[in-house]
Amino acid sequence: MKLSDFDFDLPETLIATRPARPRPSARLLVAQGETITDARVYDLGRYLRPGDRLVLNNTKVIPARLSGLRRRDSAQGETEARIEATLLDATPEGDWRAMIKPLKKLRTGEVVRFGAGLEATLLDKEDGQGVLRFNLSGEDFDAALNAAGAMPLPPYIASKRAADDRDRDDYQTVFAKETGAVAAPTASLHFDDDLLAKLAAQGVAFTEVTLHVGAGTFLPVKVEDVTTHRMHAEWGEVGEAAAAEITATKAAGGRIIPVGTTALRLIESAARGGAISAWRGETDIFIYPGFEFRVTDALMTNFHLPKSTLMMLVSALMGPDRIKDIYTHAIQNEYRFFSYGDSSLLVPHDGRRTE
Repeated sequence: MKLSDFDFDLPETLIATRPARPRPSARLLVAQGETITDARVYDLGRYLRPGDRLVLNNTKVIPARLSGLRRRDSAQGETEARIEATLLDATPEGDWRAMIKPLKKLRTGEVVRFGAGLEATLLDKEDGQGVLRFNLSGEDFDAALNAAGAMPLPPYIASKRAADDRDRDDYQTVFAKETGAVAAPTASLHFDDDLLAKLAAQGVAFTEVTLHVGAGTFLPVKVEDVTTHRMHAEWGEVGEAAAAEITATKAAGGRIIPVGTTALRLIESAARGGAISAWRGETDIFIYPGFEFRVTDALMTNFHLPKSTLMMLVSALMGPDRIKDIYTHAIQNEYRFFSYGDSSLLVPHDGRRTE
């Protein structure tokens, strides 16, 4: 299985830099078996059945992108350098791993001041990243970060424009609760309260789980033999109630439909023993063609980058040839791609998957 098997040509004009408004007005490509239907997210209820269960990732994105100054005394007097830091994840000790640019201009023990009373000391450098210890913690840290930080837009958006106040709402789901992500579960961005209420009224159920999406989701695959790729780890939790709800839905003949690849990866991590159960910890599950799905029957997801692990995941669910046809249709019909783009509902032949 080669990396080139998951490549395709994407016109630059199809990369979305702003989301659709209102949220459910985004386009929805519905692929059921061999058919493809062009719809809108607000049509989602037409393709769901009473008794189906949508699995939602309730992680909350933090304004993880910080800009600050490092000051240093030298023979020529005080010098300063602008330092950009994107927080990645917290360590067990309460420090933060971060991507720092330029890392070479920061020495261990030096302090970066980010504004709003927030500053951090560089404790260590490891694997091209830094470990930062902040001067604030708890609610004080959260308040200062909200004041000083910006939303960590994906590289393909950040290269085109800077994050602004609109992104604080646009890049957050309406059911975000558990703080800790540095990237949004983007398929969930298409939901608003009205759509959730309409789906519930027609008998669709919801289960919330938590996977704190990390910046590693944007890391490229660098090996030609994709089976040798090493996935980044992300922290997640499936509670006892969530596992029981999913089990009951399966037993009653309902479909389990994760909203987003993050929710899918988490529930499949919790079901590696054969049946889903409560689960908590870090997952580095890598899903590519040949994967045996234990829980997932269908998937709502946005359109993904060429040669990415997420392209491999949807290929595993639908089959490589089928996913190529779906993406060809999406490009020809000018669907908008990636985090702020349009969405799809992928339903394999048997309601679960194809080989």
